[in-house]
This record gives sequence, structure tokens and C-alpha cells, in this order.
Amino acid sequence: MSDGTSRLQRALADRGRRIVESAGFNTAVFCLIIGNAVLLGIETYTGAVDQWRGELKVAEHLFLAAFTTEILLRAATYAERPKDFFRDPWNVFDLAVVGLALTPFARENATVLRLLRLARVLRAARFLPQLRIVIVAVGKSLPGTLSFVLVGALLLYVYAMLGWVFFAAADPEHYGSLGRAALTLFLLITLDGLGDAVRGGLEVSRWAIVYFASFVLLGSFLLVNLLIGVVINSLEEARELEDARTESEARPAAPAMDESRAVLLARIAAARRALDEVEAGLAVAHGENDGHPRTAPGGGQGLRATPT
Repeated sequence: MSDGTSRLQRALADRGRRIVESAGFNTAVFCLIIGNAVLLGIETYTGAVDQWRGELKVAEHLFLAAFTTEILLRAATYAERPKDFFRDPWNVFDLAVVGLALTPFARENATVLRLLRLARVLRAARFLPQLRIVIVAVGKSLPGTLSFVLVGALLLYVYAMLGWVFFAAADPEHYGSLGRAALTLFLLITLDGLGDAVRGGLEVSRWAIVYFASFVLLGSFLLVNLLIGVVINSLEEARELEDARTESEARPAAPAMDESRAVLLARIAAARRALDEVEAGLAVAHGENDGHPRTAPGGGQGLRATPT
């Protein structure tokens, strides 16, 4: 790659970085996202659509053009290292949301286009660090949540079978099958209608209190606390990632700084060599004038003067 191309890419990245990292740019993009959300809300009213159909269509095209410009400016900051643009998941998400909206398939499918426009609202998380942490935490908690779901399903299955065995004859509306018993117990996890369920169970057997008490203890307290622990752990991991991301935001300029420093050191070394050569020449000239040999500063033997 030629030096001219490198300088052009560096200048483009520096100019894009100054624009993208400015507070005004982030505020403007955030306002565009909010405006896009308001526009989507307005389009749900049939009267407004019939009255301002043309204006709403123009506004939608203007928003799309503005978001496309934003993506291009963000991509310009990676002009020196284009592959780094795709290492940021938010960049990939923004590019997918805006890029797909420009495809003919999305433009011809109103439902897909609305979904893509709705996805733009989620981009607000990019400008709200706390919301970004929550979204990342939700994604990281999915593996732990899957384990929670499996444990909860096993608990529901066991207690639903027990409920069907003990209460199916007396209360077929709630325990007449495995599915009805599981649905009833799932609602009991929220403690909704627990009093009525316990009273109905006590009419069948006094041991029903053990059944419901153990289920509430395991389902409402143990499982819920387990889920809370998974979410809190994911929040901590997401916060650490966000801190690392914040610290690395200034790193793209480091290679350019290192390169400038190397060039400066090379120039200093060249200047020193030039000074040594000048000093050596002066020493030789001075030795010729006074008739005494001189040794060059660089370690070489000076020329011996010819006697007159």
C-alpha cells in the first residue's frame, strides 16, 4: 500500500473519529432514533396515515438516509483497519438493520420493513450504557436460564403428576390431566390463587398442606432466587465487558501515534548523523589549518596536513 493511500486512510479515519466521538453526533443520532419511534407510533393511527400518507413516506426515507449516513461515518473511523468494524457487535447489528432496509425484498414487504424499522428503536441501547449492559446481560444469561428452565420443567412435571394422582378425582378442572395440573402449578409459582388451592386441597386430605408448602418453597423461592442469581452474575460479566469496551475506545489511535513516534525518532537519528558529519568535516579542516592531525568524532583518523 502506497504512502499516499495510507495518509488518505489515516486522514479519513481521524476525521470520521472526530465526528463520531463528538457529543453532538451522538445526541443527533439518539434524537433520530426517538423520532423514528414516534413515526412508527403515528403510523398505527389510520386517520393520520390517510391524511399524511405522503409526508410520512418522505419522513421514512429521510430517516433511512440519515441512518445510512451514520453507518458510513462509523465505517470511516475504521478506514485504516476495515476488519475491526465487524468486531463490534453493535456495528454489525446497525449495519444489518439499516442495510436490510435498503434491499428490494424489504422495500416490497411492508411487514418486514416495519420490523426492521422497529429494530432501529433497539439501537437506542448503543447510546445508553446502562441499557446496553442489561441487554448484554440478558444474552449472557441465556445458558443459565436454559438450565433454570430444565430444572423448573422437571419440578413441574413431578408435582403435576403428584397433583393428578391426589386431586384429579376431586378437582378435575385443575388437576384432571397432566397439562391442567402443570398449568395450575405454574400459576401457583407466582403465589396467585394459592389460598384457594390450599383450601381445595385440604378438603381432600390434610396432607395437602405438605404438597403445596413444599412446591411453593421449591418453586417460588428456590427457583426464583436461582434465576436472580443467574441474572446478577450475567450483569457483572456484562459490566466488566462494558468497562473493557470503554477503555479500548481510545486504542484505535495508538498505531498512528506509534508510527508518528517512529518517524520522529528516525528523523532525529538522521539529524545526529548529519551533525556528526559536519563536526568531522570541521575537525579535518581545522587540522589542515594548524598543521596538526585530528581525529574525527566518529572515531576515524583525520587527514594529516602536508607541511609547507
